[in-house]
Order: sequence, then C-alpha cells, then structure tokens
Amino acid sequence: MAGQLNPQLLLAVPLAPLAGAAIAGLFGTKFFGNLVGRKTSHTVTILGVLIALIISVQTLLQVIDGATFNGTLYTWMTVGGVKLEIGFLVDSLTAMMMCVVTFVSLMVHIYTIGYMKDDEGYNRFFAYISLFTFSMLMLVMSNNFLQLFFGWEAVGLVSYLLIGFWYTRPTAIFANMKAFLVNRVGDFGFILGIGLLLAYSGSMNYTEVFAQKGMLAQLTLPGSDWMLLTVACICLFIGAMGKSAQFPLHVWLPDSMEGPTPISALIHAATMVTAGIFMVTRMSPLFELSDTALSFILIIGSITALFMGFLGVIQTDIKRVVAYSTLSQLGYMTVALGASAYSVAVFHLMTHAFFKALLFLGAGSVIIGLHHDQDMRNMGGLRKYMPITWITSLVGSLALIGTPFFSGFYSKDSIIEAAHASTLFGSGFAYFAVLASVFVTAFYSFRMYFMVFHGEERFGLAHNGHEHDDEEPGHHGLEPGQKPHESPWVVTLPLILLAIPSAIIGFFAIEPMLFGSFFKDVIFVNEAHHAMEELRNDFHGPVGMVAHAFSSAPLWLAIAGVASAYYCYMVNPRLPAAIKQKFLPIFTVLDNKYYMDKFNDVVFAGGARMLGRGLWNAGDRGLIDGLIVNGSAKAVNWFSKITRLWQSGYIYHYAFVMIIGVLGFLVWFMPFPFAK
Repeated sequence: MAGQLNPQLLLAVPLAPLAGAAIAGLFGTKFFGNLVGRKTSHTVTILGVLIALIISVQTLLQVIDGATFNGTLYTWMTVGGVKLEIGFLVDSLTAMMMCVVTFVSLMVHIYTIGYMKDDEGYNRFFAYISLFTFSMLMLVMSNNFLQLFFGWEAVGLVSYLLIGFWYTRPTAIFANMKAFLVNRVGDFGFILGIGLLLAYSGSMNYTEVFAQKGMLAQLTLPGSDWMLLTVACICLFIGAMGKSAQFPLHVWLPDSMEGPTPISALIHAATMVTAGIFMVTRMSPLFELSDTALSFILIIGSITALFMGFLGVIQTDIKRVVAYSTLSQLGYMTVALGASAYSVAVFHLMTHAFFKALLFLGAGSVIIGLHHDQDMRNMGGLRKYMPITWITSLVGSLALIGTPFFSGFYSKDSIIEAAHASTLFGSGFAYFAVLASVFVTAFYSFRMYFMVFHGEERFGLAHNGHEHDDEEPGHHGLEPGQKPHESPWVVTLPLILLAIPSAIIGFFAIEPMLFGSFFKDVIFVNEAHHAMEELRNDFHGPVGMVAHAFSSAPLWLAIAGVASAYYCYMVNPRLPAAIKQKFLPIFTVLDNKYYMDKFNDVVFAGGARMLGRGLWNAGDRGLIDGLIVNGSAKAVNWFSKITRLWQSGYIYHYAFVMIIGVLGFLVWFMPFPFAK
C-alpha cells in the first residue's frame, strides 16, 4: 500500500550510529577521561547500528509496497534564492543502500570485538566506524547536493582517521595522507560539477535540477562549444573516480590496507568506494543526456577492471589481493554505468558488498589465526585448523569469480552482457576488458585460496625469510611448533551471516531489481540506449541464466582461471617462479604498480615541491621578505639618511631653509607675467 514514510523514523537511521559514535568517542576516550569502558563502547555503537538496520529493513518493506519520502527536514539558510537544506529522498535505491550499509556495518562492528580486543584504541575505533556509518547514511539518504557533499566529505574525513588509525606507524601516516590528497583531486572535480548545475539550474535539490534537464541539455559551456551537461557530468564522475578508486585515481586504495582489517571490509565493501557508483546512478537523468560522458565512464571502468586485476595476480599480502580485487570489481560496476545499465551496476554493488566484506573479514580471521602474519607465502594447509573461515572464504571466492547460482554470477554476467549490448564509443574495448577480467579474477582469487587453505603448511618456519613491513602492530607470526587456531565466535558469526547472502541473494534479487519494477521512476534510461532492453529480452529466469552460462564464454573462462591456479599452486608450484623469471620485465612493471606511484611522485609531488620552492624563493624570500619587509625597512633607512643631512642643529641653516621655502611658494603661486 502506497504512502508516506515517517520522517522522524527515517531521521533515527543516521542519528542512532551518530549517538553511539558520540558516546564511545567522547566518554570512552581520554577526551573526557575514559568514563565508559570497552563493553559500553561496543554495546552502544552496535546497538545504534542495529537500530538503524531494523528501521532500514522496515523502510525497504514499506518502499516495496509503494511508500516513499522526499522532503526537507531543516533549512539551514537561504542565499540569493538558493535554499541550503537538510532533507531525505528515500526510494527503492536509497532503501536498498540503507540496508546494505547497515547490515555490513553491523557485521563489522561485531567482528571488531574479537579483532581489536587487544588494541589500546578499542573505544576510539568503535567511535570511528560508527561515525563512518552515519556519514554514509547521510550521503545515500540525501535529497540535495549540499547534503550529498557533506556525506561525501565526511566519509573521506573518517576514512583518513581509520586508515591512519595506528598513527605511530609511518606507513599508516603516508597511506592516510595519500588517500586524503587523492580524494581531494576527485572532490575538486565533484564540487565543480555541483557548482555548474547550481549556477544554471538555480537549485541544489535533485528533483528541481532533474526537472530542468531538458533546458540544461541545450546549453553550452560559456566560451566553448562543449555541452554544459557533458562537462558537469564528467566533473561529477571525476569525484566518483576518487571515491570509487577508478584509474588513475585508484592509487590510494591498496595502501589503505594499512588500516585495521575491519575497516578494510567496511570501506571497500559497502560504503566509501560504492559512493561514486551510487551517485552516478542517482544522477542517471543527467548522465543519460550525454553519450560523451557515458563513453568516458565506460573506458575508465574498463581500464580499471582489467589492469587492476593483473596487479592482484602477483600480490603476496592477503589483504592486498582482496584490495586489488575490489578495484577490479569497481571497474565492472563503472562499465555497467557507462553502458546505461544502472540497475545492473547497483545490483553488483549489492552482491559485491556481501562477498567482498566476507573475503576481507575472512582474511582478517586468517591473520588472527596466524598471529598477524599477512604473507600468503607463510600460510598453507589452514583448512583443517580453521574450518569455518575456510568454508566461508570458499563461498566468498566462488561468488567473486561468478560461479553459477552464487550471487556474483548473476551480477557479473549481467554486466558482461550489458557491455556487449552497448553501442557507445569504447564498448568494444569494455566488453573485451570485462571478459578477460573473468579469467584474471578466477586466477588470483583461487591462487589466494589454494595458497592459504591448501597445500603444504608453511607457517612456523621463521617466516621463510620474507619481509613483513606492512603487518599490523604486534606481529610475530607463529613460532616453530605452533599451530593456527579458529577465531572466536564474534569473528566467525559475521562470516557465516555474510556467507548466506553471498550465496543466495543474487538468485532471488535479479528479476525484481533488473527486470521488475523495483527501480521504476528511480533510474532513468534514454530510449537510444538499448542494453537493458536486450538483457530483458534474453532473460529467462535465474535458472535459465545458469543453463545459458554453460554455452557462453564467461563461465569457461572462470573455470580455466581456477584450473590454472590449481595447476600452478597445487600440482606444479615451481611453475610460477619459472614464469616470473621468464617474464621478469612484465613482473617488474606489475610489481611497481605500472609505476603510477613513481609517476605521481615525480610529476605531481615533484612539481608541487618545485612550485613550492619557487614560490618560497620568489614569493616569500624575494617579494615578501626581500621587497616588502626588508625593502620597506631599507627605504625608510635610506630616506632617514637623506633627511638627516638637513638636520645640522644651526638656527641660521633652518632660517635660510624657511626663507627659501617662502620664496618658492611665492614663485609658485605668482601669476604668470603674460597671463591676462
């Protein structure tokens, strides 16, 4: 039954995690003298997120029945007719995101009890992740660009705090600063896009801006023949490139593994990195009017999906393998956006949130069992010691590579078909990229799986001489003779609860989300873009989709990837080393991450340093110190020396100057002799 959602109840969704963050962050830390203990801190933050989840699920059920909400809750100010407001737009897209964010966040909160139990910053960490949840909820629930930008910047700020949570480690400090600076680059484009839309629509409200899309589509950027809407959409997408870690603004995400594992799951599964995907989907009425912007999105997503996957193949740190997997999967979502398959992108966002959070938390469970050793070369044979972690990680890996009936199968195959159906410029490369990425994903996923859970036991061997610079505080690994152990229930329970949707949610959600009325009047697709129409014509139910998969390339590429990983790491483990030596130049390029960090360091950071030195020498030392400060002092000194020459102390000198002065005035004001 259609109706209006209760705004007071909706307000409790972001405010409940905020209240938990305030209690844990203020009263649970040194700020107010540690007035509450660990138990109180994790209880109030978990309770806040649980309340948000319950209301979000209730809201989703009401939205499915036809209820919506789009209104202003508070007007901050009105400037020149532009209203700056706090308001909510809750429809099927928002309600789905609310449920995903709060569910994954709740699992991470529970998991953190076990993972961070020995950390001195226990209360502070709970405050941060709860504040992060509040920020993301404000972002997805916004009905205007002002609140969107607030949530956008808030998740960036809290991610800075979380990535650098262990602030005594130089690597963590560099990582969070890198994330902060790279996101500022993207956010600069984002605010330019918002500014353009505000300048020409006169509003920051989504509904009012969308209502003027026809007028906006007719305008060109002053001083050029570029379409205004194309420039605005590309600027908005540059913001998404930063938040959702798209090439070349992806460089911050792998280094963010310096933060504790729970936040890796929260940032890289359901919150910050999906903000860009959500934003572009929300702005579909605008993006659909610019094929140029869509082609740009398509090409950027294709590059990210394929080339970031290659980097996952050579990683030895278990968390970094999953991190590069996240980059590749975000590329898949971006390809779907560029193909105008917004519902497919959001569908993969949802399925990916569950299985990627599962993989990150599974990696964290392995790290706990091995006493914070993250190097996969020191693992192997963990299946019999950590059965729950093993089976749940297997479920996550199967979902990631697109195994039939698992959630990732339905969303990934739909993206591949959407890329194939697209006729935009760059769609051919996009189809090749996502298709090739299927093999790459399967290979690095099961490379990690076999190295960690199967084969010979390599732990407790004095670390095999491998370095562990990126590991968490207190690392010592397993000593000779020690055996791994399964993690406590607060760690394994979230793994089990995340494994369930990772396995089944795609089967049940694909039809209503992609081909039903779930996103009706929420996502808009131009009639000229036929990708979703072709997917609808080819869809014969979730079971029929599985049957069709056996006659299509993606499934066989995934099988080939798993088989190759099995042969390389189980049957013939010497082969990878031989391949590495054979293709050492390629390995060197991949090991240096395509030299993107060095390029940024030399060109951008080096350029900034040169500019800074130039401004310091010319501006600070030359202009300010040399000319203005020291120059003015020298001028006063020079003038004083000149005037001092006239101060002899003799009265007749002063009388003579006075007479000369009076004579000068008389001459000056005397009428000209020939004047009439």
